[in-house]
Amino acid sequence: MCIAPTVYNFICVWAYLSLTRMLKKYYDADVDWSRIADKTVAVIGYGSQGRAQAANLRDSGLAVIVGVRPGRSFEAASLDGFTTMPVADAVRKADVLAMLVPDESAAEIFRRDILPWLHDGQTIVFAHGFNIHYGQIVPPPNVDVVMVAPKGVGPQVRRLFLEDSGVASLIAVYQDVTGSAKQMALAFAKGIGSARSVIMESTFADETETDLFGEQTVICGGVTHLIKAAYDTLVAAGYEPEMAYYECMHELKLVVDLLYEGGFTKMHDSVSKTAGYGGLTRGPRVIGPENRAALQEVLGEIRSGAFAREWLLENQVNRPHYTSLVRLEKESELEKVGSEVRHIISAKK
Repeated sequence: MCIAPTVYNFICVWAYLSLTRMLKKYYDADVDWSRIADKTVAVIGYGSQGRAQAANLRDSGLAVIVGVRPGRSFEAASLDGFTTMPVADAVRKADVLAMLVPDESAAEIFRRDILPWLHDGQTIVFAHGFNIHYGQIVPPPNVDVVMVAPKGVGPQVRRLFLEDSGVASLIAVYQDVTGSAKQMALAFAKGIGSARSVIMESTFADETETDLFGEQTVICGGVTHLIKAAYDTLVAAGYEPEMAYYECMHELKLVVDLLYEGGFTKMHDSVSKTAGYGGLTRGPRVIGPENRAALQEVLGEIRSGAFAREWLLENQVNRPHYTSLVRLEKESELEKVGSEVRHIISAKK
């Protein structure tokens, strides 16, 4: 991720609120904590989100175990003081399973290590709707299936929790066998700190499609390619790469922080009138009708499942195209200049 967690969180929330209907909202007083208070929660996976959510749930007073394959994640969870075990063992012991493994490996893990050991009345919590929405995971009919999707990266989920705050989360119910799936989703969201902010009710389909759209057109796609195009334009015109980096990349966080704090109004109240006028009059030329048509095409690929099929096929052949694209970005001049600039800035602090 080439943008700061604050930037990421703002854009995530903006994308969801702007692309979906007004969502029903819940807060601490709306949560029945007794639904989860005496349950054992198994966090499956111990990456960025797994580590953050496991710690938050434990600090909220829940019994938390971690299910993960032997290796670095297993060792990290053990060093953090969690009872750590193979996934199948965790499934057998838990009342609530938090699926916090990558989208591309979740279906295989589910079929191999989870499905054979599920028992009546368990709740499976997904942090993203991808595998359910696109049919990669088909849960059995004897378990509740819900989603609790925090709108922030793992370190931010943990940091805000420790600051007595929390990131917003989306919840959804896919399968309600016990009659209390929604209450369990609310309680889980409270456990990771989201009730301190806001819990918003959505669906697996809406969360998946808007999340992918926000990532592809704004967070990881639109913003990054706009930065690269603007940087290349300045450098090709003879300006120093360091200046181009500062203007097109470094200052982005300053503006997004203003957007996060007070929207477009605060940005225009804070930047110069020259900057504001230039942005309002030239911005529509940068993001014009052709770009808006492309946004519709991208959304269409997401809603039809075309992107999901493409990504799943890419993973089946060990992600050669993805790996090549990431390598090219890491080797780009912009990345090299950025590394030098960030080194200079950090050395001055």
